Amino acid sequence: MEEPQVLDDTPIEKKSLFAALRDAIRGTDADYTTLDLKKAIFLLAVPMILELVMESTFAVVDIYFVGQLGSSAVATVGLTETYLFLLYSLAMGLAMAVTAIIARRIGEKRKEDAGTSAVQAILLSLLISLPFAIAGIFYAPELLDLMGGDAWSQTTGYHYTQWMLGANGIIILLFVINAVFRGAGDASIAMWVLIIANGLNMILDPLLIFGYGPIPAMGIEGAAIATTTGRGIAVAVQLYILAKGGKHIRVLLKDIYWNGEMMLNIIKTSLGGIGQMLIAMTSWIFVMRILADVGSEAVAGATIGLRVMLFTLMPAWGMSNAAATLVGQNLGADQPDRAEAAVWKIGVYNMFFLIAVSLVYYFYNEELIAIFTDDARVIQIGGEWLQILAYGYCIYGWWMVSVQAFNGSGDTRTPTFINLVFFWMIQIPLAYLLAIEYDWAESGVFWAVFFSEAAVGIFTLWLFTRGKWKTAKV
Repeated sequence: MEEPQVLDDTPIEKKSLFAALRDAIRGTDADYTTLDLKKAIFLLAVPMILELVMESTFAVVDIYFVGQLGSSAVATVGLTETYLFLLYSLAMGLAMAVTAIIARRIGEKRKEDAGTSAVQAILLSLLISLPFAIAGIFYAPELLDLMGGDAWSQTTGYHYTQWMLGANGIIILLFVINAVFRGAGDASIAMWVLIIANGLNMILDPLLIFGYGPIPAMGIEGAAIATTTGRGIAVAVQLYILAKGGKHIRVLLKDIYWNGEMMLNIIKTSLGGIGQMLIAMTSWIFVMRILADVGSEAVAGATIGLRVMLFTLMPAWGMSNAAATLVGQNLGADQPDRAEAAVWKIGVYNMFFLIAVSLVYYFYNEELIAIFTDDARVIQIGGEWLQILAYGYCIYGWWMVSVQAFNGSGDTRTPTFINLVFFWMIQIPLAYLLAIEYDWAESGVFWAVFFSEAAVGIFTLWLFTRGKWKTAKV
C-alpha cells in the first residue's frame, strides 16, 4: 500500500522558493485548514494563475489561425462567441457554486458528500448544455443570421457554430470539473488539465485548418474540431482523475446517482454566480455601445486597453480564486477567523501587486497600447484609459478578493445585488451622462468606469468587514 505523502509544512520564507513552487505545480495532499496560511495561499494561487493563463490563450490561438482565413471567418468566430458568452456566464456561475460547496464539504471532512456533490454538478452541467446543443446543431445558420452574419458565415462558416454549440457540454464540464478540483484543493490538477487542452489545440489548429499530408484542409470547421477535441480529451482526463482519485477528492461508483436535495442546493447557490456574470457581461456591452457612439477609434482603444488589463489581472484573479477555496474549507472546518485572515492576506498581496502594475500603467500606458496597434489616435485613447485605471487599480484588487470571499462562503447573492447597483444603476447611466450629455467623449466613459469600480470595491470590502458571510449555509 502506498504511504500517504507528507507535506513539508515549513513556511515559504524558511525554504527555497523552488521547493515551494514544485509543491504548487505537482499538487499536494495538504490540509488547507491547518497549513501555514502563506504557504496555503501560494500552493493554491500559483496553479490557479497558470490555469487562467491557459484558459485565456484558447481564444488567442484560435483567432490567430482563423485570422488567416479572412475577415468573414473571423466574424463567424466573433458572432459564435456572442452566444458562447451566455454559456460562459452559466458555466462560470455554476462553477462558483461548485467551488463553494466542494470546499465546504472538504473542510467539514465529508469527502463522500463532496464526491456526490461533484456527480450532481456534472449531471446538471449536461442538462444545461442540451438546449444550446440542439440550437447549435439544427439552427446554426439561423443563429448567425440573427446576429447579422454575412452570406459566407451562413453557408460555410456555420459549421464552426455547429461544432462549438453542439459540443458545448464539453466546455461546461471543463469549467465545472475544474471548479470541483479547485474547491477540493487540487488546483494543480485543474492547471494541468488546461495545459493538456491548450497543447492539443495548438497542435491540431494548424493541422486541421490548413491540412497536412493525408489530413485535408477543413478551414474554419477545423478550428472548431481542434478546440473541441482538445477540450474533450481534457474532460476525459478530468473524469479519469476523479474516478482514480486526486489528492483531496475521489468519486466512487456508489456516488453516481441522482440526489435531488444536493442538486437543488447547487442550483440555488449558482443562481447568484450566474447573475454576477450576466450583469458584468451585459454592463460591458452597454459601455461598449456608448463608446461606439463616440467613434470606432474609442472602441478600438478601449478593446486593446481591456486586453492589457485582463492580462495583468491574471495573478490577482488567481490569488482571489485561492481565497474562495480557503474561505470555503475553513468555514467548513468551523474556523471563520482563519477564513477572514486568509482574505486579508490575499487582499494585501493583491494590493501591492496592482500598485506595481499601476506604476507601469501610469508611466508606460501608450507604450503598452502600441504593442497592438500603430494608430496614433487609438494609442492615445487606450493609453488614457490605462492611466485613469492607475489612479485606483489597487482598489480593484480588494474588490476581487472580497467578492471571492462571499462566493467561497456560498453567499453568491450579495455580490450579485452589489453588481446590479454599481454597474447597471451607476456605471452605465454615469458613462452616458459624462460621455454623451457632457461631451467628455471616451474620457467620460473611462472616468465613469473608474468611479463605479472604485466605489464598488470600497463598498464590497466594507460589507465583507461586517462578517455576515461567515454564517452563509451551503
